[in-house]
Amino acid sequence: MADLKDFAEQLVNLTVKEVNELANILKEEYGIEPAAAAVAVAAGGGAAEAGEAAEEKSEFDVILKSAGASKLAVVKLVKELTGLGLKDAKDIVDSAPKAVKEGISKDEAEGIKKSLEEAGAEVELK
Repeated sequence: MADLKDFAEQLVNLTVKEVNELANILKEEYGIEPAAAAVAVAAGGGAAEAGEAAEEKSEFDVILKSAGASKLAVVKLVKELTGLGLKDAKDIVDSAPKAVKEGISKDEAEGIKKSLEEAGAEVELK
């Protein structure tokens, strides 16, 4: 039982990049579609968050304000984070300020913001 609790805690604490890697592994090695994996992981994180802050805003939008100096890295990251094609990801970056993801949990939004900022983008949470 303790192993299951440890495993659940590891899932809840995954970063956005780690969730994407997990989704790829599940799809390639086990034939499980990433959307199903993302829903399962998001459900675990959302339940923990709801218990922590019932009064806090529960849905956030990640807004890309500008791509910064490394536009290509930002386009690749937007593509990875959203699951969109390269052209659609480039369109989002080119039309900044633009929402990258909408209606997501605070933890996920902060993870995406951190990833985009590390790639050189200017990002805002709403």
